[in-house]
Amino acid sequence: MALRGPQMLLLTGCVLCFNGLTTAEATGHPSYVAAVYEHRVLLNPRPWVPLNRSSALEHMEQNLRVFEDQSARAAQQGAQIIVFPEDAIHGFNFTRTSISGYLQDVPDPQKVTWSPCADPQRFPNTEVLQRLSCMARKNHIFVVANMASRHICKQTADPNCPVDGQYQFNTNVIFDDKGFIVGQYHKQNLYFEAAFNTPPKMEYVTFSTPFAGRFGVFTCFDILFQDPAVTLVKDLGVRQVVYPTAWMNQLPLLAAVQFQRSFAYAIGITLLAANIRSVEMSITGSGIFTPWDSLIHHDPKGNSGKLLVRRVPVLDPLFIDNKEGETFKLVPFLGFPKRESEISWGLSSLSTNFNADCPPVSFTSIMMYDNFTLIPLHGSEGNVSVCSGSLCCHLLFQRNERHEFYALGVFDGLHVVHGTYYLEVCALVKCTGDEHTLSGCGGETEHAQTLMDFRMHGTFRTRHVFPGILGSGVVLEIPDHSGWEEAGFYMSRRGMSVGLVTAVLMERIKKILPQMSKGNKAF
Repeated sequence: MALRGPQMLLLTGCVLCFNGLTTAEATGHPSYVAAVYEHRVLLNPRPWVPLNRSSALEHMEQNLRVFEDQSARAAQQGAQIIVFPEDAIHGFNFTRTSISGYLQDVPDPQKVTWSPCADPQRFPNTEVLQRLSCMARKNHIFVVANMASRHICKQTADPNCPVDGQYQFNTNVIFDDKGFIVGQYHKQNLYFEAAFNTPPKMEYVTFSTPFAGRFGVFTCFDILFQDPAVTLVKDLGVRQVVYPTAWMNQLPLLAAVQFQRSFAYAIGITLLAANIRSVEMSITGSGIFTPWDSLIHHDPKGNSGKLLVRRVPVLDPLFIDNKEGETFKLVPFLGFPKRESEISWGLSSLSTNFNADCPPVSFTSIMMYDNFTLIPLHGSEGNVSVCSGSLCCHLLFQRNERHEFYALGVFDGLHVVHGTYYLEVCALVKCTGDEHTLSGCGGETEHAQTLMDFRMHGTFRTRHVFPGILGSGVVLEIPDHSGWEEAGFYMSRRGMSVGLVTAVLMERIKKILPQMSKGNKAF
């Protein structure tokens, strides 16, 4: 089975395409209003220096006041849930010791039913939880916020307990519209976060809402890994995810909204992604993504926060099935047959013999810290191929201009910078230089003029391949068609309105290998 985009919802014989022409409201399909806030976090200028609890609370108060304002604004626009970014209350680049004044005690909501706003004296050291709980209760809105938490342990009872007797976690906490804590998730895949521990066992966290059913939750770097991200969807049936992040844009393959869009499209979910905002650190990019379309914010200038509010269709199949008198059905995970007959290129059919009479010469260039093998594109149309190990990337293309330099690249191997994990990637990229400066393939750019129609295919070995298309000015595109065929995974796109910056097929990373615990926060 293959995935075809845009994916569709089936309603008693009619097709609902949420592409701006037909909305959830207009068709009567269940829907809700979601909000995400991209926050310009007010940082501790000396995060390596420990603060006492009073000083840490004074710092967090500055960010919480912004949260209160934005929660109220979102609720006034009808939002039923709001997501705030990772690190947005306390900041980042702490050591294990220096973050001590910021740590919160968060009771397990599976064991304790508690509204910090209604019963603030029940547990000590929960001032931040009380503020967030009251935001949710006052505005009748679900609130998702990220904070630094701790959990006391004993080495005699827990062999994984740290030597100082406590776990320190990067934690998302979810409050319902009455202020009760209904979920917490501890980030599994840390990215240079010396202050925090990896949870001793994998967590798959969901929570339920009265307006849209079930949501899953994970954080930032988690999105690149099999667990918990893919498992939540594929094995647990989650189709709606809240996603706090503090993601540093890394073009040409991993700008924040670029990968958020790719993930929501490929896996068939709604993703509520809230990023922090720090232009000087290249951190920006938030959005409300469905499998079909998105509302995004990506502004490379300025440092004001941004609230996004949008009505989206409910995707939880159990919630939809339980709607009285209605029979909605969702497509299964990766569930469409391929539609190869819909693609007509007027070029030779895809094969393993490309330009055999005069094959282009391959070269290598560093892209995202990895040594890609690339092959240049020549002419206004063509049929090219490049291989590395067992992965071969094939491309059919037609373009309107030839003055911008493009190349098709492949990487099949271990990524070993800022962590170690396995990658398989096919990437069509606009190079920042020309054919005389090949090192420019992999350079960061957001702009291109060349309109390109293409069909890309890769001989991937995993079932989890994520297609992404980035247009000039960070315009997000989705493939016309994509999915599995006999020899691998493909995607195609025709009729782009802006120049092509990047088209990428990225294999799902299975797991992070070593524990990363030192260095500065990036994403």
